[in-house]
Amino acid sequence: MFQGRGVEIKTPEQISTMRRAGLVVAETLDLVRRSARPGITTAALDALAEDYIRDREAVPSFKGYQGFPASLCLSVNDEVVHGIPGDRVLRDGDVLSVDCGAIVDGWHGDAATTLSLGETTSEVADLLAVCEDALWAGLAAVRLGGRVTDVSAAVESLVRSRGDHGIVEDYVGHGIGSAMHQPPNVPNYGRSGKGPWIVPGLALAVEPMLTLGSPATRVLDDDWTVVTADGSPAAHFEHTVTATESGVWVLTAADGGRERLAALGVPFGGDHRP
Repeated sequence: MFQGRGVEIKTPEQISTMRRAGLVVAETLDLVRRSARPGITTAALDALAEDYIRDREAVPSFKGYQGFPASLCLSVNDEVVHGIPGDRVLRDGDVLSVDCGAIVDGWHGDAATTLSLGETTSEVADLLAVCEDALWAGLAAVRLGGRVTDVSAAVESLVRSRGDHGIVEDYVGHGIGSAMHQPPNVPNYGRSGKGPWIVPGLALAVEPMLTLGSPATRVLDDDWTVVTADGSPAAHFEHTVTATESGVWVLTAADGGRERLAALGVPFGGDHRP
C-alpha cells in the first residue's frame, strides 16, 4: 500500500520478509568483516558475498541495479560510496566501506559498515566511531508519530557534538521495501518535525556518510564511485529500520538492534529471530 508522496507502507508479513532479507545482509557483512585483510582484492570479497547471499536463497540487490556490476559496493579511503569491486589489493591502514543489499521474496534489506584494516590514525578511528554513533542516534529517533526529519536532526546533532566532521549532503538515506530506493529521502542534516509521518509499516534506510575534511564530493569516470573532493578519508554506516507499537526494530542488525537501543534507552520493537 502507498500513502502520500509515494511512500510505501508494508504489512506486518512484508516487514517480516524484510527482516529475513536484513538477516542475510547482516550475516554477509559479518562474513566480509571477518574476511577483509591486507592482501585480499575487493573482487574476492565481492565473490564471497555473492556466493553467501545466493546460498541463502536471496538475490544481491546491487548486481545489475542501473548497470552496477557487482554485489557489494566497496569504497576505499577517500571513496565515500558506490565503489566498484575489482583487482584493487587492500593494504594495511586502508579504510573500507562495505555496502550490501539482499532481496528475499521481492523485499529488500540494505546496510553498510566501515572497517579499518590494521594500523590506523586516531583521527580515522574517531571518524568511524562518530559515523556509527550518528547512525544509531538516527535509528533511535525513529518513533511512531514522529517525522522523517527527526532522524535527520538526530544524526546531525550527534555529529556536530563530536567535532568538525564533514556531513555529505549529496547522498542520503531513503525509503526501502519492494524496491531498494523509494521515497522518502532521509537526509543526514536538517530540522526535525518535517517530512512524512513515521507510521507502522514504514521502513527507512538510514545512512550517514562523514568525511575528515570537506563534505564536497565528485564522481569518478566510472560514473559510480563517489570520492571526497579534497581526498580526505570517508566513512559510511547504514541500517534498515522500522517502528512498531513496541519500539524500534533494526531489520539489518543481527539482534534487531536490541543491545545498542537499550544502551540509548530506546524500546526494542521487534523480534531478533528470523
